[in-house]
Amino acid sequence: MAPHILSTAHQLQIARLRVGRRRMRLGQKPPSSTPATPQPQPDLPAMPHSKQTEASAEQLANNAFIQKLTAFHAERGTTLDTSPRVNGKPIDLQKLYQIVLNIGGYDQVSREKLAWRKVGHEFHLGATNAAAYAFALKTVYYKNLAAFEIKDYHNKIPPPKAILEDVTAKGGDLLSRTVDNYRQPTIEDAEASGEEEVRTPDGGDKMDIDEPGSGTGRSTRGLRQAPPQRVLFQPDVSSSRQTRTATGQGQSPQPTAAAPSSHPYVATTTQNNMPHSISSYEPRPPMPLTLRGVITPANNSTRFYQQVKQSQGPQHKPKDMTKPGCGYDGPNIYVRTLQALRSGIPAEQEYALHHLVKISHERGDKFKFEAFPMLAEGLVEYILGITSQYYDLHWKVDYMESEKSINVLDGLNGTPGLVERLKSLPRIDVADELEPKEKVMHFEKVKEAGLTMRNLSLMEDNAKYLSEMAEVRDMLTIILSLPDDPRLTELKHYMLDVAEMVTRFWVMPENDPLYRILLKEVNGSNDRGAILTALRAMCRISMNLKENNNLHSVPITVIEKLSRYLLLQDEELVGASLDFLYQYTAVPANVAILLFHSDTPMFQLASLMKDLCRLLRYGEVEVTTKSLLQQAIPDMPAEKIPNIPNDLLRQLLQMDEPERSNTWLKCVFEEHKDSEITQIALWQAYQSRFTPYSHGAVPNAPGLLPAAEFIKNVSIIFENATAQVVNGQTSKFIIKGIRARRTPVDMRQQAYLRCLWQAPNAEKPCEEFFRTSEDLFYHILTAHIGVTRTTDAEGNSKWDRSDGRTVDETLDCHWASCHRFTTGNTSNRLEKTKAQLAKHIHVHLPNRNKSKAVPTSTSASTSTSTANPHQNKPQPQSISVDHTPSTATFPFQPNTLGPHGTHNPHLLAGPDGKPVPRNEIDPQGRQAIHQHLKYHDTPVDEHGDPAGLSLTAILVLRNLARNIPKAAEVLRSGDVGAVNWGRVNGGGAMAGMESKEGKEWMEEVFGGSVGELVWCLGYNRTLGGYVADVLALVRKGMGE
Repeated sequence: MAPHILSTAHQLQIARLRVGRRRMRLGQKPPSSTPATPQPQPDLPAMPHSKQTEASAEQLANNAFIQKLTAFHAERGTTLDTSPRVNGKPIDLQKLYQIVLNIGGYDQVSREKLAWRKVGHEFHLGATNAAAYAFALKTVYYKNLAAFEIKDYHNKIPPPKAILEDVTAKGGDLLSRTVDNYRQPTIEDAEASGEEEVRTPDGGDKMDIDEPGSGTGRSTRGLRQAPPQRVLFQPDVSSSRQTRTATGQGQSPQPTAAAPSSHPYVATTTQNNMPHSISSYEPRPPMPLTLRGVITPANNSTRFYQQVKQSQGPQHKPKDMTKPGCGYDGPNIYVRTLQALRSGIPAEQEYALHHLVKISHERGDKFKFEAFPMLAEGLVEYILGITSQYYDLHWKVDYMESEKSINVLDGLNGTPGLVERLKSLPRIDVADELEPKEKVMHFEKVKEAGLTMRNLSLMEDNAKYLSEMAEVRDMLTIILSLPDDPRLTELKHYMLDVAEMVTRFWVMPENDPLYRILLKEVNGSNDRGAILTALRAMCRISMNLKENNNLHSVPITVIEKLSRYLLLQDEELVGASLDFLYQYTAVPANVAILLFHSDTPMFQLASLMKDLCRLLRYGEVEVTTKSLLQQAIPDMPAEKIPNIPNDLLRQLLQMDEPERSNTWLKCVFEEHKDSEITQIALWQAYQSRFTPYSHGAVPNAPGLLPAAEFIKNVSIIFENATAQVVNGQTSKFIIKGIRARRTPVDMRQQAYLRCLWQAPNAEKPCEEFFRTSEDLFYHILTAHIGVTRTTDAEGNSKWDRSDGRTVDETLDCHWASCHRFTTGNTSNRLEKTKAQLAKHIHVHLPNRNKSKAVPTSTSASTSTSTANPHQNKPQPQSISVDHTPSTATFPFQPNTLGPHGTHNPHLLAGPDGKPVPRNEIDPQGRQAIHQHLKYHDTPVDEHGDPAGLSLTAILVLRNLARNIPKAAEVLRSGDVGAVNWGRVNGGGAMAGMESKEGKEWMEEVFGGSVGELVWCLGYNRTLGGYVADVLALVRKGMGE
């Protein structure tokens, strides 16, 4: 009969009794596990009523919680510990429950690292041995509150107690725990999951107890019954020599454990020198052997059935017991599809092609033919099987050169005459009815095989691998030679894509059947995709080889069709056509073909040249550049606040405040960071200007702004202007950051023109302002020179050109510091007329025509005009610059030159011939003059090099300009080659061609395109270098 297994609670109770007995023997007072008897306390002051109420409310809530929890455990059949303790400190279950729920529940706390330690800090369990206390606290919650949380908080049915309260608290995931998925956690699981809890024996495990005579000197983590007694060494006092007749002859001496000693070993021990401990030694009574009880359905049914389920789980049998073919994953998907494709079984081939399409699309960069032998051959054979739908023929690839039959393909060297073979075979008639499912599926699977080969050929290594297979070339020839059938359109497109990738590794002579088929696709197909792919395939011939792609025997109809494609708004097709023309015109013999047909109904070379020149501007973008022609000279600072012209005054008087004052400030002042003006001066200028027109002087006129508001508006109008106070003996109120303009501006911020004419006896210049140079010129003639206007008989007003002046009156120019007519003797001055003086006045004005006032900012630039780039016949590049209001423009003198002999724009020749700063001669200053150039640049790549259709077009023109002289020699000698010669002139003499020289051909071909090339040279910076090369070749070819 199996011994009774004690529960954990009973074991702990026995352990407490043993510890208590031991302490009683040692004279220690055992700690009480029950609450201590309350001792009489001294009289304390009475607790306030509010605190008593709160305490009683908390106690009532706690009692209600315990009652609810007790009822739950009674219904569940589990035991509730209402007063648990950890490290001797009581644990409030309600408080513990609330803390865990605030974090997210038992599963969330168990999922976080060291979370139970943080919960334990709330109960002050202590820092020493925190891991054990944390697990003990977790166990308290697990045994008493975990199931209650699932039912009360999560509103779910908790797991059975057999997998909850009856097992350890390790792990989490209580919400998802079931009998089927629960597995008893092991120590390895706890270490792997990072749990730090201390292992606690459950009811099914026995206590770890040292066995008698273990000699370890210490116990394990469990309790022990009694410390082990030392077994002292007892030497054998009998003779060391044993005889055959000695007692116990058949028994072997039993060695015993000897106590460690530092004394030397004594060989013989007698009764006299034997220690008292040895003489009085009594052996330890034998201890009963403690055995682990066997779990049976009777004593622990839950645990028993759990072990049964675990034992029935999946187990790995030894390899030597595995049945043949079982327990292995088998070949990977790549090998599986390869073998299925080669098997010849329709179902397996269908499976293989389905997966090959997906693999080639998703993992095509990892799937190489050379890593899977016979995969490419299998795809070729399967694709060739489509021929049986049109001819009674089943192709067979022979790699031994042993068979010579109409259906045998030479897999080593290629098969000649494939097109002729197909033409000699009778075609199978296709009934105009519904096709069987097997036939339709066959077409679909062949398309999948073609798509797989097309996808894999996009990889460089796979394309090179296919190019080395002779049967691939035969396959392309056969498939592209099949009859026109809508069911084959998709497959033919796949084959053209494959041809595009592999032709760069092939040399294709003019009699190659695949080369002739590609030419036929370009010349006779109406499918844009087929034409585009065929052109690309032909342009890539020999691209990766040293041999040149000569593109011989191209019908002139193909060139004529490509020239018409250049008119389409299809960038891909136009690009492919230009690529073909570029390679075609690189051969002088081909250019000779173009010259021979240059003026025939089949081909117009002039039309091709016009389209090529037009494409030089494909994708152009207009770009404007700005360059400085003359630097700006700032105005001299104004000595006083200027008066505004009458026309501007009339506009201001029509405004209300504060708009009027704000506009006046903008027209008369400007920002300048180093300048300042006193607030009183600014206010007085405003008053003196508008007081005569204010409400007090003019009825219904607006009044002036208050001084404070006016000064405040200054900082609003000018962003960088600030009102400041300069401290000193007398405080000075200023506005920093503005200054008076020397010349006012109108409401559009365009400067007025000021009259700088100063009579000899006048103290200051005229300083009247005018908006246009015509008005200023009229003012100078009438007010200062005295020229009048007369009216003829027809009523037309004209200037009086009569020179009515006295002998003593001279005509001098008094504009600023100009002394043009004051030099020389009096007789020379008298020879000048008013007309000549008026002509001279124009030197000081911006221009002779009526123009708008110009911007006043010194960084303003002028505009330029260019030729219209969209005219049919572009003009040479021209630039015209509109100068801003300028100062007196005197002829440059040698002493106005700057360093290194360059002209200094800031120096002008004065009356004495010495250089004078220009702003002293012209106080109005001068603005910078810029030059704006417009370019029409074509696209470039990421490195800034030309790219796109415009680049290919100029390269075709360069080939023509380079090879026309050579082609002329070919035409004159008649050495075009046998094939081209027969195609051009039927084998006869090229009548009339031998008389033209290269110069004549160059003028005929490029004569009408030079203007467009010159325009492109000036305006297209991207192609400028290429265009210059073409023009140089054209000039050389024309003999210039």
